[in-house]
Amino acid sequence: MEDTFYMPLTAVPFKKNKEYKEVLPKNAELAKYIRCFWGSEAPYIIEEKRNAADIVIPDTCADIIYHIDHTSHTITGGFCGINDAAFSEYHEEETGHLISVFAIRFYAWGVYAFSEDALRDTINGYYDVQSRFWWLDHLLRSQLLEKSGLEERIQTAEAMFVRKLPGIRQHSVIDKAVHHMIRNKGRQSAAELAVECFVSSRQLQRLFHEYIGITPKKLSNLIRYQYLWNEIITDTQFDVQDAVHRYGYTDQSHLLREFKRYHTMDIQTAKNYARRGVHVESG
Repeated sequence: MEDTFYMPLTAVPFKKNKEYKEVLPKNAELAKYIRCFWGSEAPYIIEEKRNAADIVIPDTCADIIYHIDHTSHTITGGFCGINDAAFSEYHEEETGHLISVFAIRFYAWGVYAFSEDALRDTINGYYDVQSRFWWLDHLLRSQLLEKSGLEERIQTAEAMFVRKLPGIRQHSVIDKAVHHMIRNKGRQSAAELAVECFVSSRQLQRLFHEYIGITPKKLSNLIRYQYLWNEIITDTQFDVQDAVHRYGYTDQSHLLREFKRYHTMDIQTAKNYARRGVHVESG
């Protein structure tokens, strides 16, 4: 897909602590498919049971997540498909255990390039990694206990993906459609998108279900929401009325309603939550 800048954010985009750090791919070609690698920088002890849940918002991404328990020498790995709604994530680690996390966050339209099966019906779902990434799980899982540092794990995983690049699956219509969505910041209708890609609306729907697991309309709306969230969190002069115009919302009520539907909270609460209890780097 032609390079177009797009950087989706989580509900806590400044988060960086012993449990969570994001690292962008070093390989430029790989960065077209993988948003980031993330996880704990090193194993850490679960000191007490945590009752609070983390809010996970729709970020137009899909993740492979490995939870490594160094105390029990067990590894669980799951694949999370694209989400079209926010949800609460609860942590269920054993108190006193030494654990770590390693994950790969794909752009939702980049997953199929490395997947061994279609992505249909994976929206809001959680599956065993081997169901679609047996090749990766077979190579990577055995090294996660041995390589406990985040950087070392990233180097190992990135090398595996780079070796896979020459044989990845691609589809020109999907690439073109997503490019148009991002270029237009999610403001195009599915019908307009089909015309741009020289296919019928029905064929475009079928391709999106097969290769991404979501309809073109839903993905466009989520991309628009992510552009809005980026602006809210980075622009100190953010103005709702200007955003209504810029992103093609019907009116202010429409923008605020859709933001709350995807984020579960209003804009000011979301901004406060984004900075709560996390380290924010200056500069």
